[in-house]
Amino acid sequence: MALLVTRDLTISFGGLTAVANVDLSLETGELVGLIGPNGAGKTTIFNLLTGVYRPTRGEIIFDDRSLVGLKPYQITRRGIARTFQNIRLFNDLSVLDNVRIAYHSHARYGVTSAILRLPSFHHGEAEILAESEKLLEIFKLAPYRNEKARNLPYGEQRRLEIARALAAKPKLLLLDEPAAGMNPQETRELMELINWVRQEFGLTILLIEHDMSLVMGICERIYVLDYGKVIAEGPPEAIRNNELVIEAYLGREVNGNAPQGRES
Repeated sequence: MALLVTRDLTISFGGLTAVANVDLSLETGELVGLIGPNGAGKTTIFNLLTGVYRPTRGEIIFDDRSLVGLKPYQITRRGIARTFQNIRLFNDLSVLDNVRIAYHSHARYGVTSAILRLPSFHHGEAEILAESEKLLEIFKLAPYRNEKARNLPYGEQRRLEIARALAAKPKLLLLDEPAAGMNPQETRELMELINWVRQEFGLTILLIEHDMSLVMGICERIYVLDYGKVIAEGPPEAIRNNELVIEAYLGREVNGNAPQGRES
């Protein structure tokens, strides 16, 4: 059963159409890639799915309900969480507090309980602390629990961002270039982590990535964007050999000359 469906998803900025007529479908439990050259519209789609942008036209159906017009925090509560191409942590807060903040989107106590420090507040905070500590253990971040996020090595910052996204208890996890800046060893470890997280947390994952070894290695299906439109969809092997995809990445032959590279 489809967890996420978009139909005719389109957004224009002034006279520029950044995403045009995009139809996506993700089944529950799938790990799907979203790839394409720089400027193809991949992150714009993530911004549409998470309420940062409102589509000019089209539908976004998640768990049988429309997301169009909802604010980002409402979409998070519905069950969608994301990471960012450029890491966005609370740099001056501790590693533990970065995760605890995300858990508060599902806090079981209200404002009055928090102000008056009622038993429900203390019980809720104890649960959040325990769950946060558990996530830090899972992601091997427990030794850094009291360290400021800005002081973590790059790879650990990426792990922390994924852990924080999971603290929001999503059904759908959107990963925006999680391997950016990683060396080959870190990328292999990330592949294992993503696969493990998917199984352990029962997640559906949509992944933007430029590292083709990662995409081809873990994704079951792949959508390819070019100039805001879907030009191909299918399993990794079919995408690898698709002429439209090859042209999009390498450029078309011009007057018998070699293909020209795409600008970013």
